Amino acid sequence: MQLKELSTASGVSAASIKFYLREGLIQRGEQVHPTRAEYGQLHLRRLELIGALRSVVGLGIEQIRTLVQLIDDPEVSRLELLGRTQALVLGAPGEDAADHPLVAELLTSQGWPDAPSDARALFNRTLEEMEGMGLSVSSDVVRGYAEAADQVAQQDLGTVFDAGSRDEAVLAVAVGVRAYSKLLLSLVALAQASHSIKRLSGDEDRGTAT
Repeated sequence: MQLKELSTASGVSAASIKFYLREGLIQRGEQVHPTRAEYGQLHLRRLELIGALRSVVGLGIEQIRTLVQLIDDPEVSRLELLGRTQALVLGAPGEDAADHPLVAELLTSQGWPDAPSDARALFNRTLEEMEGMGLSVSSDVVRGYAEAADQVAQQDLGTVFDAGSRDEAVLAVAVGVRAYSKLLLSLVALAQASHSIKRLSGDEDRGTAT
């Protein structure tokens, strides 16, 4: 398909496609004439990815460029690619930090690999921030959340592992992290509200002053 047809098929304006071409976010089409190039399904998938990263995830052009370069680099393994995608979407610190005392116990109890990752660094930072706010974080609390999170993660990753291309895998991680994290938070809120209603709906104390 030509540029105009690619624009129609993708729903992305020709001007935006030309901008992405200049920025190196999508590959040039196959040159079939000095003034005409042909585009295909790879270009459609890349435009879908860019659109989702911008509108759904809220990433900027430079962040998208970073992901695209990782996708197109054959030296970057799929494991590293997915980890970097997750870190970018979540705003993980990106550097190793000393483990919180609860981390080793958690990894052992859950059977999770004792390996460095941006997600591990983010978890350490979260624990530190909570303790800095005076919130108590016990091993029982962390283990309870981890067991629920493990089930959610395994379900989420089914779509990622089934993805055929690297573009599709990044799309599944980037959009999934945002959408399913929001779903999980809303379900926790609903569960908290439901338990509060069951426990407090018969309370005669309506908060009036005495």
